[in-house]
Amino acid sequence: MTRLIIFFIAVTLILSCRSTRKIQTAISRKDTVSTAGLPSQNALTDTLQMIRSTLQKINVNKIDFTTFSAKVNVDYKGSDGKNYDVNANIRMIKDSAIWISANALLGIEALRVFITKDSVKLLNKLNKTYTARSVDYLKEVTALPLDLSTLQQLIIGNPVYLDTNIVSYSSGNNIISILSVGEWFKNLVTLTENEKTLLHSKLDDKDITKNRTADLTYSDYETKKGFPFSTKRKITITEKKKLDIKLDFKQYDFNEGVNFPFSVPKNYQLN
Repeated sequence: MTRLIIFFIAVTLILSCRSTRKIQTAISRKDTVSTAGLPSQNALTDTLQMIRSTLQKINVNKIDFTTFSAKVNVDYKGSDGKNYDVNANIRMIKDSAIWISANALLGIEALRVFITKDSVKLLNKLNKTYTARSVDYLKEVTALPLDLSTLQQLIIGNPVYLDTNIVSYSSGNNIISILSVGEWFKNLVTLTENEKTLLHSKLDDKDITKNRTADLTYSDYETKKGFPFSTKRKITITEKKKLDIKLDFKQYDFNEGVNFPFSVPKNYQLN
């Protein structure tokens, strides 16, 4: 249960192939390009303009928030082949804290998590244990380079691990796909052509010896808060084992008051 919840909060993107332009270096952090082997300067310029426009629209579409709260239904299939159903309540303050309460069968609270920039604290209410670790614990249990900020972006539904080093761009059938190569991952991101709404993200580890992949799909967008928010998501994470997770956001609010009740009962054992 603990590993699942951490995976859930961590992994917190349909490809068209009408025309694909391969680019050795499309936009680097210094906004420079390499033209070796490209068919023409005009074609390069056109492609770069489309990439810049796409990245700008992605940035515009990013959800900004002060606080966030949600009720989420989590369906997942574990490595044991069994299906599980968990209800979770999430509360966040941007760049400050994440609080999660997960309920098991009959609505009984099974786990409470409190994450800050520096620490991860967990109350396992079924086993009556308390775990306190540094924030690096997130990396240990997920095998992903996670920190508080990245976790919050995953939960909100903003793209993560999307580098400005774009090596491939394609468009067609109202779909745009871009492939970025960052410090840790190759990230194939698919978006709607007009609104640049995030549809799918395929992460592959640059280090082939680790064999980590993550597949994230976003659907059922709503705009009742004034911006697109994906209420249904599917996450598949594969390393040594495979984990399939479905998230259904039943309720969510932005910029409302939140609190983080977290106290350790005296009879809990330190884990």
